[in-house]
Parts: sequence; structure tokens; C-alpha cells
Amino acid sequence: MLIDFPKDISNQMMEWFWPDDVDMPGYSPTTRGHPRMIKEAARLIVDAQRPVIYAGGGILKARAAEALRELAELTDIHVVTTLTARGAFPDDHDLALGMPGMHGNYTAVTAIQKCDLLLALGSRFDDRVTGKIDAFAPDANVVHVDIDPAEIGKVRRPDVPIVGDARQVIEGIVAETKKLLANESLHDRSSWDAQIDGWKRDFPLRYEQVEGGPLKPQYCLEQLRDQAPDGTIVVAGVGQHQMWTSQYWQFTQPYTFVNSGGLGTMGFAVPAAIGAKAGMPERTVWAVDGDGCFQMTAQELVTAAAEQIPVKIAILNNAYLGMVRQWQELFYEERYSEVYLSPDLPDYVMWAEAMGCVGFRVDNAADVAPTIEKANAINDRPVVIDFRVDYTEKVYPMVPAGGSNDDIILGPSEGEGGH
Repeated sequence: MLIDFPKDISNQMMEWFWPDDVDMPGYSPTTRGHPRMIKEAARLIVDAQRPVIYAGGGILKARAAEALRELAELTDIHVVTTLTARGAFPDDHDLALGMPGMHGNYTAVTAIQKCDLLLALGSRFDDRVTGKIDAFAPDANVVHVDIDPAEIGKVRRPDVPIVGDARQVIEGIVAETKKLLANESLHDRSSWDAQIDGWKRDFPLRYEQVEGGPLKPQYCLEQLRDQAPDGTIVVAGVGQHQMWTSQYWQFTQPYTFVNSGGLGTMGFAVPAAIGAKAGMPERTVWAVDGDGCFQMTAQELVTAAAEQIPVKIAILNNAYLGMVRQWQELFYEERYSEVYLSPDLPDYVMWAEAMGCVGFRVDNAADVAPTIEKANAINDRPVVIDFRVDYTEKVYPMVPAGGSNDDIILGPSEGEGGH
């Protein structure tokens, strides 16, 4: 709500009085979910041979992470977590498949494509997850749970639509499933589990950090991840670094990954990291940013330094707007336009120091771990690390825009093409 008072009005004196009553139409959503639909969802779960849970950001908004885990473990169903749901289900869990979609891993993408039951919980079937709509999860019965009725059927018509709060609905599905399992067993899914294990084994995320070769952004992220204290909050901007962060960080706790999701807000990482650190000063907060994003809001580090908010910033600096360059290279015949950023300007170390931060520059793999160790030890001011990474590196896997998820590209070579 916006109430706009002209300045001459707001400067006037007035006598205040309390009204006898106030009638303000508000937001009164349906939260509990329809009992019959919940029972139908439970029946589909028990009968399914190849089920997958497609968990979206609504899981976190509904504080439903514990309920989600209970459902997955009760029903032995694998879970994919979208970009805004990372951490809602722990990545180190046996049932975790990671992120689906355009830059999701092969197993998560393909499991959705081949499933016979898709439990969409707090997710909206956005185009980055579905790819070509007509080819998305073609054999799946769909249960769609969302608190916004406008989302139900907007993209994919569900077989079982449930309007309600994700946590309350999941708890209802768990209760109904337990009733069914008191008298019968889940369908045998051993072949499905074996298939998923095979995909995990045969198609992992891949990159190669060659000794003496260009510094790979994935290597930097793995080192940041491995040295991060428990409970570290990770914030990402928008672009290649955002996707690599989702792919290579291991999220084992909810509310530890902050990013702008479908809003695609370049420049998000630095101010969001400051907010996260101010809100939870006892946690380590790393912002993973690109050089393009960082240049948009880096000045906010002056506020962080002045207010003694010791955030840590990792710039994956490839001297390009990397995601745009990737699309121009792959789909526009290398017609590069407005993507090149100078590798020399600005000097990020000097810029960081001018803003009251500690600045480091890393050019090779050998210096990555020691520099991160130094940064983690500094807790009295912000820290910025300028990682000079390989500008030719692309985010894989990748589903071409508008293409089917079956056409997922695993890597740059012909031997790693679509499967």
C-alpha cells in the first residue's frame, strides 16, 4: 500500500482521533488444502513407480523444510531443489538430486523427464525449469501444491491441484500416506533407484583445473565451499557465477543461499550480503559475484566498512558479462556485443582498499586456498578477493532456451553433447 501526502499537507497541524473500527480488505489465503485432494496425492505417491519431488522456493517461505524431509524419507522419493529452494533439502542426503532446469545437473533434469509422478511443492513451473513445455515430464501425473491459486494450471495442468500453505499441505499428505502404508507397501522402485544412481555415476558435474593453466571458477567455488564455516550464508548475483554457486556449493541447511531468482537482479549480491550479515552477525557471509555485477553496487561496501559489517566478497572476474557472452557464442555465431569488460580496469584491490576493505588478487590455483584462509580470518572489516578466472569457461550442463530438457548439453565437446 502507498499513501502519498503532499508536503504542504504533511506539514499541517491536525487533531488525531482513533476510529471506532477499521475495515481493511486483506490477504486471506487458503492454507489448509482440500482433504480429498490430499488423499488423492497420497494415493498417487503409494502407487508411483518413478516419483520425483520438485521443491520450489515456496518450501522456504512456508517454513516447510522439515516437513519436506519427512515426506521424502517416508516415501523414499528423490528431491530436486530449484534455484530459490537450494538448502530446503540437504544436498548431502541420499535422496537429494540438486538443481533442475536450464543449468541443472543431468540427474535432476533427467529424473524429472522420466518420472511418472511429479510432486510440485511450492514451485511455479518456470521456463528455466521446464524448457519446452510440451516436452516437459511427458509421462508424469502432476500434483501441484501452491498457496497462490493463480499458479495452479498456469503452465502445466495438474492431475491433483492443491491450493494451500506448503507446510500444512505436506503435513497432510504425510498423515494420509501413513494411513495407506499401515495396510500396504510402496510400489517397488528398485529399478528407478538404480537408474538414478547410474545417472549420478555416469554424468557428474565436470570441469578440469590444469596445473599451471587458467584459473577455473568452479575450482574457486569448491575451495570457498570447503573452507566455509558451518552455517555460512552464501549470496549470489546474477549470471554464470550464480549458476556455478548453485551447482558446486553444498547446501545442507535452509536459508543459507540468498539470490534474486527469477528477478535476475544484477548487483544484488553486495547489498544482500550486507543485509544478511547485519541480520545474522554471528554467521560468516560470502557474496559470490561477477565483475559486471560487482561494478553495479560495489560502492555499498563503504557502508559495510563504516558500519563495521564484515562481509566477504569473492569476485569471479572473467572480464566479461559471462552469461551473455555464453549465449552469444553458442547461439549467435560469436557475434559478441556489449559484453567485454576490461581485465585491467578497475583495479579491484585498490578499489576495495579505498572503500575501507581488505583486498586480495588471485591469478592461479595455487594461491586460491591460502587467500581464502586469510579472508576467513579477517573479521573486523569487509574483504574482497578478485579471482582472475578463465574467460572461456561456460556453465554446463545447459538446456538451450526453448528446447526440450531431453536435449541437455553436458559439455563443449561433441562427445559430451545432448543425451
